[in-house]
Parts: sequence; structure tokens; C-alpha cells
Amino acid sequence: MFIKKIIIGIFILSFLSGCAQNAALLGPAYTLVTTGNVYQASLSYGSEQAISKLTGKSTGENIKEILRPQKKDTKFEKLVKRRVKETRKKLNFTD
Repeated sequence: MFIKKIIIGIFILSFLSGCAQNAALLGPAYTLVTTGNVYQASLSYGSEQAISKLTGKSTGENIKEILRPQKKDTKFEKLVKRRVKETRKKLNFTD
């Protein structure tokens, strides 16, 4: 079973490694291979595609835009954004 997962993973990576448009498919494909949960993988892929279609940006770009400080931010919004940045630093995520 483990070898089957490795072969499927290599197969997926080799076909999708140069495709920037299909990069959103890698996460759900990995979820499908590791957990076997088709519903979770399809929901993940579908939501990513819906967000990209509605906004014209990827999910990551939308999150970066939301976290960017703006002049009209309330004190609460500034507090939340600061806490998110602190948490990301503690988890070693990049901004």
C-alpha cells in the first residue's frame, strides 16, 4: 500500500510539476492519495477554483491582501493582524 502511494505521488508530481495553473490540484490530490477521502479533496479543489474565479486571485494572494495594513483599520483589526503575524513568525511561516 505504501509503495502504491509513492508511485501515485511521483506520477502526479511528474505530470503537474511544470503546470502553474494546475498547482491548486496538488493539495487535493495529495489529500486523496493519503486519506482516500474523495469528498474532502473535491471540496478543497472546488473551493480553490471558486475563489480564484470570483476574485481573480489565488487564496494565498487574497490572504496577503487582507493582512496588509490599511489606513482605515480599526483598533480591533490592527490587533488581529498583529496577532496573526506573531503567530506566523512563531510557526516559521513567511509573510
